[in-house]
Amino acid sequence: MSISLYDASIPVFLRYLDRLDGLVGAAESYANGNAIDVSPLLRASIAPDMLPFETQVAIACNFALRACFPLVGKPIPPYGDFSATAQGLHQRIAYVVGLLRTIGAAEFEGREAAVLESQAGQALVALKAPEFLLQYALPNFFFHVTAAYAILRGQGVAVGKEHFDGFHAYGPGA
Repeated sequence: MSISLYDASIPVFLRYLDRLDGLVGAAESYANGNAIDVSPLLRASIAPDMLPFETQVAIACNFALRACFPLVGKPIPPYGDFSATAQGLHQRIAYVVGLLRTIGAAEFEGREAAVLESQAGQALVALKAPEFLLQYALPNFFFHVTAAYAILRGQGVAVGKEHFDGFHAYGPGA
């Protein structure tokens, strides 16, 4: 069985951007339910030298664009300028989802041999399209989604695996 670059990218990013949006919503619900301001949750991190929740969300969004547009040979669109609020995070995610939906499956055809470059910290990554997506872009995207999840979990927000992937289901107290 072979999977196309399109199937391994756009639907995956769209699904997990939706899950990420749900995590932002979970932070809002937690704050509302506890009569607290959501801002400290958005600024929270796991460790002092780690980026906060709001930045993890932004970087995950950026990775979706940094992956998909080069995969089809298009320049990466501007990331946009959104406030570091829950509303701004929802808007950022919606913006990226809208951009990803402009890319059709046919645009990926014949792009498997393309070599894509990306800045990874101080390193320059240059990989063929399948490796770029599967070994670099998707793992980085999921790193930041997972970090966002872990930050909320560490702050006491009741999120679980079902919130992360949308497939799992657990009963009360499980």
